[in-house]
Amino acid sequence: MSNLFNEFDNVSAAQWKQKIQVDLKGADYNDTLITATQEGIDITPFYHSENFGEIQSIATRTTAWKVTQRIHITNAVASNKNIKDILTRGAESLVLVISNEEISIETLLQDIDIQRIPIHIEMEFLSSNYIASISAFAKEHSAKITIGVDIIGQLASTGNWFENLAQDHAQLETILQLDAFQSALTIHVDTYQNAGATMVQQLAYALSHANEYLNHFGSKITNKITFNVTVGSHYFFEIAKLRALRQLWSVLAKEYNLTQECIIIASPSKRNKTLYDYNVNMLRTTTECMSAVLGGADFVYNLPYDALYHEANEFGDRISRNQLRILKDESYFDKTDNPTEGSYYIESITNQLAEKALTLFKDIEATGGFLKQLKEGTIQRKIKESDLKEQALFDEGKEVLLGTNKYPNPEDVMKHDLEIEPFSKNEVRKVLVIPMNVRRLATKLEKERLKQE
Repeated sequence: MSNLFNEFDNVSAAQWKQKIQVDLKGADYNDTLITATQEGIDITPFYHSENFGEIQSIATRTTAWKVTQRIHITNAVASNKNIKDILTRGAESLVLVISNEEISIETLLQDIDIQRIPIHIEMEFLSSNYIASISAFAKEHSAKITIGVDIIGQLASTGNWFENLAQDHAQLETILQLDAFQSALTIHVDTYQNAGATMVQQLAYALSHANEYLNHFGSKITNKITFNVTVGSHYFFEIAKLRALRQLWSVLAKEYNLTQECIIIASPSKRNKTLYDYNVNMLRTTTECMSAVLGGADFVYNLPYDALYHEANEFGDRISRNQLRILKDESYFDKTDNPTEGSYYIESITNQLAEKALTLFKDIEATGGFLKQLKEGTIQRKIKESDLKEQALFDEGKEVLLGTNKYPNPEDVMKHDLEIEPFSKNEVRKVLVIPMNVRRLATKLEKERLKQE
């Protein structure tokens, strides 16, 4: 049996293409079978080993990914009860978003197995004293806690620093001196994706964003950096995006003599989620979580199907968590490391995304760096251009969201089911830079439908 395939001659790439052209019976190969993408990467009908040299191994450790739950914390006692409940119902790790300094970490994590359960903490404020108290708590209890501080991400998403450039950097420098955390810095790549950035832009901006911290703090960054990434519905490309991110981080880290790998926290995008025919959101988030896992995310938390219009609720959270449990327990997405390794298609996309992103990264650095371009509005303008191109494809029906711009249910009504505002609002306030807001493709269409109900 081991010699079975020796009976067959090898088929070259040229022979494959010749056979395809014969079968096309005169139709143009490029027009018929080559698919262009917004990334500037053409999808070809086949991929062959002749087009590859040595394939670079990218450690994705798919067997180690954790089913994660994201919780917004406004009350320590109530949230502690909620955490205990979800940990008995399938969650393996937590992303906790702290709303204010009055939240007691001791109360919040009371009777939680914090030595076993990885916990990632982010805050809607910046306080080195508060984070120092978390550090002391983590040391005392040998807790597996990471901290997500991203002062540049705050500037990009809101238009302002927490306080100002000098104070924010001073507080971050103090935080980086704490040694209780495996990670203290987070790069919020999700801000760029949800605003409409292409994958090449997301990767380049993530790298340049991280480089601002490396340039400023250098050797003071002694632990891992976390990338918070959102995943869209372009299945194979999103797998390749996460693989390319690890590849690019490895290149950048070596320039600073850093040996630690990055941590990737992934979740579905809001950009393609819809208000009408909302159950389709479950299908979208399922494939997006699959891409996140196969791409090598360390932690994956899901977006509830009703997150656009409902307050956080037990049913939506349970369904979103169970989607991840099905991938892990019934689909066995935790049984094989590097399951996409050796796929010429995915390897090709990974390499092309990485190369294009590296070129854009070098351009950003050559013109003064990420912060300079952010303050000048260059980053925002480039993302806006990408957003408008994709929006035009959606408006023309070329970018399809089932149940929204194709096969909509005209009897579906939503006006009286809205618990929260489903559309991003631009607040009138003084800002240092133009903020990047979530831009959903279906917004204009949904607003028109709501008016007609």
